Amino acid sequence: MVKFSPVGEAVITRAIVDGFSKEFMEYIESDCIIIGGGPSGLVAGRDIARAGKKVVLIERNNYLGGGFWSGGYLMPKVTVRHPGEKLLDELGVPYKSVADGLVVCDAPHACAALIAAACAAGVKIFNMTMLEDLVIKEGRVCGAVINWSPIASLPRQVAALDPVAIEAKVVIDATGHEATVVAKLEKRNLIKTEGEGAMWIEKSEDLIVEHAGECYPGLIVTGMAVGAVYGLPRMGPTFGAMFLSGEAAAKVALEKIK
Repeated sequence: MVKFSPVGEAVITRAIVDGFSKEFMEYIESDCIIIGGGPSGLVAGRDIARAGKKVVLIERNNYLGGGFWSGGYLMPKVTVRHPGEKLLDELGVPYKSVADGLVVCDAPHACAALIAAACAAGVKIFNMTMLEDLVIKEGRVCGAVINWSPIASLPRQVAALDPVAIEAKVVIDATGHEATVVAKLEKRNLIKTEGEGAMWIEKSEDLIVEHAGECYPGLIVTGMAVGAVYGLPRMGPTFGAMFLSGEAAAKVALEKIK
């Protein structure tokens, strides 16, 4: 018969509060803040953390992976065009070749493996946390203003809860189609976005990777957010450019950090 350790409720609560508060204090300042925990954000975070940098990832939902979990049309399969499958090889995720230059794998397996790789590399994740605004000093993005995600669902008179700010050397927008971080700059007329174009998979993936990088001092875009900024065709249900644009964003970030 299994018998668990005799640990009381107060001890458990103290462990949760103490553990979170210590980690949050440590990551108020970091090398890189990533907004969005989809595939491009996770890849970027993994690579930057592997280089020994301090990375904090902010995710508004209570789960990571974005649309990566469910695949296309709620069918849990992910398609990856060559050479994007190299990431699946790195993660040890099995896949099948279904056409010349196209592989398919199980979405939950691939997503779980990438989340584990990011965590193992040292990425610190704060979920259920939303971006309210940016810290901008002397024409450069140098931090994020954050709050608890549930605040957005409360009546206005109840939701008047002041946010807090965290700082970093660079910020990465990995928020997908909405390009939420870039939108904060556009609202202040600091940048002008083109809006995402219609689907054209063959053209879009190359362009997404090519344009991944710094779009404003201190702010790097990756994944589908790149398309929203530069008016590129949307990628559709393929993930190769998500992976490789995350790698490209990480390279730019590491150059800026050093």
